[in-house]
Amino acid sequence: MRTDARTPLLISLSAFGAAEVRRHGQLYFAELALQAGADGVEVRSELLIDPERELPAIAKHVRAEGKSLVYSSADYLWRADGSLDLGALERAQAAAQTLGAPRIKMAIGGFGDASHPSLRTLREWLQAGVVELVIENDQTTAAGTLARLQYFFRAAAAHGLDLGLTFDMGNWHWTGECPQQAAHALAAQVRYVHCKGVQRLAQRWVAVPLAESGAPWRAILRAMPTAVPWAIEYPLIGDDLLTTTRHEIDSLRRVAESLSRPLALAA
Repeated sequence: MRTDARTPLLISLSAFGAAEVRRHGQLYFAELALQAGADGVEVRSELLIDPERELPAIAKHVRAEGKSLVYSSADYLWRADGSLDLGALERAQAAAQTLGAPRIKMAIGGFGDASHPSLRTLREWLQAGVVELVIENDQTTAAGTLARLQYFFRAAAAHGLDLGLTFDMGNWHWTGECPQQAAHALAAQVRYVHCKGVQRLAQRWVAVPLAESGAPWRAILRAMPTAVPWAIEYPLIGDDLLTTTRHEIDSLRRVAESLSRPLALAA
């Protein structure tokens, strides 16, 4: 699906590790990410310590650099009982507006048969707002399998909602799904990609850089639409974190450039 177009490369600030991000703050790592060459950052709600102070500070710095922002809300769109959580939406929208982020990322949570009437409410809410909502495949069977997401997107389309998908390459492994199958089934709806390699340990999956991944990550990225943003969401660790981050951005940019060429030339 890819053609020659520049792929914006962001960093999800969770990539620097929850403990470190909470200790230093997301502004610190946003500054580091941009210094390393990222085109923007994804701010994580679950890692905010003092949102009223942090969000304006991040917004000021990132806007001054002319870079982009995404706001990731850890709240589910639908509660476990299938009711739409408008409070979660309003909190996410308020945070995104403070950031100047045009895109909010959330997972569907407990969406089910009883949730269909609330899609009209969601449509009206989105029409009245100024931000784009993208749905992520998370690591749960309720909101992260291909069948559940296809069910949701069919229901959304039937109610006049044209929602995009944040395609997390790694999360499919946590739900026992085939990421390549999901990539081909959902590619038309992808608006944003979380780049994440995976390895299987004795009892669990872990996220790793793409170069260390046991998954066919090149084939997955090749299936993605042209020029949608990619975000690093695998661990960025090192004694010289700026150099490590710059290396990963440069490596991913080379991947994007290679995938923009015809398959025979890229080989």
